[in-house]
Amino acid sequence: MQVLVARIGKPHGIRGEVTLQIFTDAPDIRFAQGERLSIEEFSPSAPIARLAPAGELTVAHSRWNKKILVVKFEEITTRNDAELFRDWRLTFNSEEAAEDEGIYEHDVLDLPVYLLSDVPVGELPSADPVATVIGLQTLPTQDLLIVKLANGSEAMIPFVEEIVPEIDLDESFILIDPPAGLLELGQDDSAAEGGA
Repeated sequence: MQVLVARIGKPHGIRGEVTLQIFTDAPDIRFAQGERLSIEEFSPSAPIARLAPAGELTVAHSRWNKKILVVKFEEITTRNDAELFRDWRLTFNSEEAAEDEGIYEHDVLDLPVYLLSDVPVGELPSADPVATVIGLQTLPTQDLLIVKLANGSEAMIPFVEEIVPEIDLDESFILIDPPAGLLELGQDDSAAEGGA
């Protein structure tokens, strides 16, 4: 499955380097020298097709400039070329990624979510799930699992080991250990809106 990793930003300098808006937790892996990334929604009739006819870009090198990732792609050699690629989005095939690279949204969508306290150690969940995963939001500081609770409301769960201690992709379930009140956040607001 193709996974979004970045959006190309403005040119940086005159030799074709570009800044990137990052959507991956592993920029050092995704933007390592020699990595090939696909251009999302690429069309042979797009203006960039003359520079990247295969719809891919190859990383020549990358570096951090403060908190901004600056990348040089082999196919982009001038500032004018770099300007053509502005706002195009880059993806990679997650099926080719190493298993230890991380969890992607398509891995967890629709998985049932159970409370750690309801599942005896070493056993599979047998109670009703408290929620179902409907999304994974990647943010610079931490990721968030977006879940639909059994009562129909939605909640955001910080995707950190203390709160999400187990994801079993083989058995298809997630265990959470939320602090008191986390699953109730926002429910009072939605109830008030429904009653207004």
